[in-house]
Amino acid sequence: MTAAWAAGRALTPAPVQAGLPAADGRVLAEPLVTQTDLPAFPTSSVDGWAVRGPGPWRITGQILAGSQAAPLTADGECAEIATGAMVPTGTTAIVRVEHATVGADGRVSGEPRERPEWRLPGEEAHAGEELFPAGTPVTPGLLGLAASCGYESLAVRPAPRAAVLIFGDELLSSGLPGDGRVRDALGPQLPGWLSRLGATVDRPVTEPGVDTLAAHVEAISEAFAAGADLVCTTGGTMHGPVDHLHPALAELGAEYIIGAVRVRPGFPMLLARVPLPGGGSGLLAGLPGNPQSAVVALVSLVAPALAGWAGRGDPAHQPAPRVRLGAPVPGRGGDTHLALVHRDPADGLAYPLPHAGSAMLRGLARAAGFAVIAPETSAAAGDEVPLLPLPLLPGEVG
Repeated sequence: MTAAWAAGRALTPAPVQAGLPAADGRVLAEPLVTQTDLPAFPTSSVDGWAVRGPGPWRITGQILAGSQAAPLTADGECAEIATGAMVPTGTTAIVRVEHATVGADGRVSGEPRERPEWRLPGEEAHAGEELFPAGTPVTPGLLGLAASCGYESLAVRPAPRAAVLIFGDELLSSGLPGDGRVRDALGPQLPGWLSRLGATVDRPVTEPGVDTLAAHVEAISEAFAAGADLVCTTGGTMHGPVDHLHPALAELGAEYIIGAVRVRPGFPMLLARVPLPGGGSGLLAGLPGNPQSAVVALVSLVAPALAGWAGRGDPAHQPAPRVRLGAPVPGRGGDTHLALVHRDPADGLAYPLPHAGSAMLRGLARAAGFAVIAPETSAAAGDEVPLLPLPLLPGEVG
């Protein structure tokens, strides 16, 4: 993971300014720092009366939210005040409207609470205070906070542009499988996974075409020429007679960052740096052709590379979520076993899923992620193990 993260980090682009709504889902390129005290002025917490000195008080005016408050200049004065309105200079207390009465003489009587009923400047944050560091994902809540601080735009990392190239003569883009051919199951799902990981897939997924070395070189070159920062290919990651990705990378002068990963499923995945004709380089993730293996490659290699690109921290150095197993999960010898699991809402335990072969999608469609079983070990029911989660949008449940 760290090598993939470092590869993405090395390609981190310069920050861009994005208006607040457009910054949602991006990552802060600079710390979010308050530009003024929050609140910027004393603010009433209740509807009531701002009073000065002992009562009863003579009414001198009304203060609504958004208006400039005239000061209370003498004891015995008060002004009606709304929640969120500016507390006038000279105020010694605020009497809640439900605790006050207006007499026949027009004067206000009542007892203020012992605790002041207004927010002081800087109560939430002081001017110049760092609220979130660079690398923080931008959420709707953070956008609201930025607006309250006076921001109209934020410095964020631009989303990487991704292209998906589907290879395989055996693949159909429509219709029923049969006669030795199967439906392409990766083209429809990879853009969704990539968008959940923070990338933008802004060009159509290539439909399965002629599976030749020349076709690989041409498709990869065209994808980078069209502006892709990351190219994800499917299939051909082994070294068989019809596996063309490695020869294509050699022809393109690519540098391997990761050539394979000792995990099951997903072993023949790769990540490479491809030089671009105009200078610089792009990343190519070679995903295995089996659908579940391809998703393993996404969460193992593509996710950390995109985290590095966005300026987020290295996932390998962050605590992994953990789950308690409700059933045993076998190991895979000297390789790490990534076992599809779902979480049972009834007991909160994680259970291995059936239909979890590397070419199957039925288990993946229900999964919360992959339970990580270390090499040369197995896990028993009740054991707590790391979870490599699937990327989800808010509201989605694995």
